[in-house]
Amino acid sequence: MATIIQSKICFVSVKDRLKNSFHSKRIFLSFSRFGEYTKRRDLFLSLKFLHRRELFKEEAFWGGSWKSGDSAERIFVNNPASLEVLGSVPSLGSKETLEAIQTSVRAFSDWSNRPAKERSGLIRNWAEKMKKNREDLAILMTLEQGKPLDESRNEIDYAFSFLEWFSEESKRIYGDIVPSHRKDTRIEVFKQPVGVCGILTPWNFPSSMITRKAAAALAVGCTVICKPSELTLFSALALAALAQEAGIPEGVFQILTGYPENIANTLIDHTDVKKISFTGSTRVGKLIMERSSKTLKRFSLELGGNAPFLIFDDANLEAAVKGAILSKFRNSGQTCVCTNRFLVQKGIYKKFLNLFSEAVLKLKVGNGFEKDVNIGPLINEAAVRKMEIHVENAKSTGAKLIAGGGRIESDKLFFSPTIFSEVKENCLSMKEEIFGPIAPIYRFESIEEAIQIANSTPSGLAAYVYTEDYRKIGILSERIESGMLGINEGLISSEQAPFGGVKESGFGREGSKYGIDEYLNVKYVCIGGF
Repeated sequence: MATIIQSKICFVSVKDRLKNSFHSKRIFLSFSRFGEYTKRRDLFLSLKFLHRRELFKEEAFWGGSWKSGDSAERIFVNNPASLEVLGSVPSLGSKETLEAIQTSVRAFSDWSNRPAKERSGLIRNWAEKMKKNREDLAILMTLEQGKPLDESRNEIDYAFSFLEWFSEESKRIYGDIVPSHRKDTRIEVFKQPVGVCGILTPWNFPSSMITRKAAAALAVGCTVICKPSELTLFSALALAALAQEAGIPEGVFQILTGYPENIANTLIDHTDVKKISFTGSTRVGKLIMERSSKTLKRFSLELGGNAPFLIFDDANLEAAVKGAILSKFRNSGQTCVCTNRFLVQKGIYKKFLNLFSEAVLKLKVGNGFEKDVNIGPLINEAAVRKMEIHVENAKSTGAKLIAGGGRIESDKLFFSPTIFSEVKENCLSMKEEIFGPIAPIYRFESIEEAIQIANSTPSGLAAYVYTEDYRKIGILSERIESGMLGINEGLISSEQAPFGGVKESGFGREGSKYGIDEYLNVKYVCIGGF
């Protein structure tokens, strides 16, 4: 079995920790109770291992200052590994969101008119601040999100890479001079920032999903209001603290803490917000688009995936197993580009299954602060229950359980890395995004069957192929319906590459030279009188 490592770091157990409530419903704290909570916090929270304790913020950041707004309600943020409370943040509403929008509108006039080189320098300063505080940011991330500390460090590196990339791209926003249709006119094309942008970010990558969006927006001269997931707020707030230290002006980058109906809806409905960028589920993405129809905003949507991982008879099996482990179990399987379905050709099916199973059984599950842990907890109780539903469905449809299959401890959020063989097309895991450490393995015979199965879902974010045949590579590169395709590679994300999907996985691209165009309007100018 996969090994579970118990953590002895960070927290002292509290009798009334309300461990079940943190995951099953929202918790609010009045100011009167908050005073008592603050006094008792040291009983169950120790952040003394942070080099800079001031990066742990329990206030939101808007209007150029840290504050809690008028609401007496607080949101608890907890550690999914220990189920202990980390702290609380204000639950802001429409009033504070409107204030932030007004601040962003005012800031846009100044920020968009600053020289690109000046904006570039400030964004670069932010990246340097992140580098300098890498370890503290990683610690905060592991505390609230649960991923192993090394993965958190890697995410911080990935996060500041977008600041570095777009700080340079800000100086390369070029227009065009177009040959005119008449001899007495000239045609010029300008690119201009869209304006105030609302970015809605998820809990699974709480730092990099913010910088991937915000860096591009700020680089072109837009201002940003970020609404991060209520499950991972401290990583976002630490980024805001570093942006402030880096000299990003007031109102250019703001963080609002609260629930979507209070903040996101206000951003979507407001006519002064010109762009929304959202990373999350397809279901929510559709709701956002529907709601936005009244204001016709610019949109970038990076939505759910159902990534197939195709392994052909001629594949390098050692490389395929390594790529499969990386693609499936990174972040406990909680990524939108994680492999959802393994499609393995019949000639190597058994051999791959054996090698893959051996590798999976060596994975260690536990608190992300412990040494050699590969898989941390799932984010909450709902995520664990979803895994249990997938396991039950796989068994009921005739799949064979090879490894794992359940929660490791009844009162924890650790789930065993799970493998199913002999999976059928009607299995839920073949049709629905799993978002967890379950690996269903389907057997196919021909390349045509593999393509048909791979393309049989409404999703089209990422896909993976392992083969040594260049002819197959050519065919699959064109015919697999996905926005991104890894050929003999299980880790495809990079700040230099365009990230995004097709079909119901959304539209728009993030990162790369293409990502910056998402925040620009193209203006055509015809000059007469020559």
